Amino acid sequence: MQQPASALFRLPAHLRTFLFRNAAVPQRYLSTSQCLRANGHENPLGLPRSGTPPNIAARMKRGLPEKRAIPNVGRVVAVSSAKGGVGKSTLAVNLALAMARSGISTGLLDTDIYGPSVPTLLNLEGLEPELDPNNRLVPLSAYGVKAMSMGFLVPQDNTIAWRGLMVQKAMNQLLFEVAWPKLDLLILDLPPGTGDVQLTIAQSIELSGAVIVSTPQNLALRDAVRGLDLFKKVNVPILGMVQNMSTFHCSECGHKHDIFGLDGARRKCDEMGIELLGDIPLHSRICVDADEGKPTVVADPHGPQAASFREIAAKVATALQLV
Repeated sequence: MQQPASALFRLPAHLRTFLFRNAAVPQRYLSTSQCLRANGHENPLGLPRSGTPPNIAARMKRGLPEKRAIPNVGRVVAVSSAKGGVGKSTLAVNLALAMARSGISTGLLDTDIYGPSVPTLLNLEGLEPELDPNNRLVPLSAYGVKAMSMGFLVPQDNTIAWRGLMVQKAMNQLLFEVAWPKLDLLILDLPPGTGDVQLTIAQSIELSGAVIVSTPQNLALRDAVRGLDLFKKVNVPILGMVQNMSTFHCSECGHKHDIFGLDGARRKCDEMGIELLGDIPLHSRICVDADEGKPTVVADPHGPQAASFREIAAKVATALQLV
């Protein structure tokens, strides 16, 4: 088995065992085709040696893993942007907290293997999960939400440099080897992009829906649409889009400034026939709260920013029939 990064050897023994047990990683760096063959996929797309190609989609479907339920979890919602830097993790955390404060038992799974944000956002940095008698990770708690993240297993400033097979293995462990209590809702904070993590999740579990996050900027919206298209292709319901960092209200001059453009996400929602779940203003307090590990819904529960998060949570809960 390929040796893990040296930083991981400094982890407690029980967490090293969790991360690397049964890890199916080649002994050396292999090409994509070699990796597929090593894992029993001699002809992964089911293509014939000659003649007319068959229905490739049907062939691929036969090779996919069966979707499984996450034990003790009622509904699962993915929060995605397909682009970094648009406030997706901040939205996911505040959405989870707003749900929990409305009486919905909620968990939060940070699925970003390379750049996990949840430990910082929930002020859980440096804490390590325990293993239960069945060798499953016990989630940590913050502000009434149960949370799990790769950031709890790896030192904060260490880099994870894993190839696809190891990422898929870690993702499956985070999905199915966490001892969640009984939850009405599990929110998945997805990483940027439309790659290994997104596909592993979409092919492994039944998602109740996806929430897409974007700023009003056209560049961000292009990536958001790519993420939305991925969920449509794998038959995941789109609950709607959130327009983040929309308008800045200047406390000095009293004017409103549309830093990233005006209503780009609203127009895109109208164009694509999906719901605009809400509009989060560009406000320094949201950033400060996130950096301090006390998200806005907790830090200023009666403020206008928290109200915006609560309105989005109410719409998602209604769509999922949780209220």
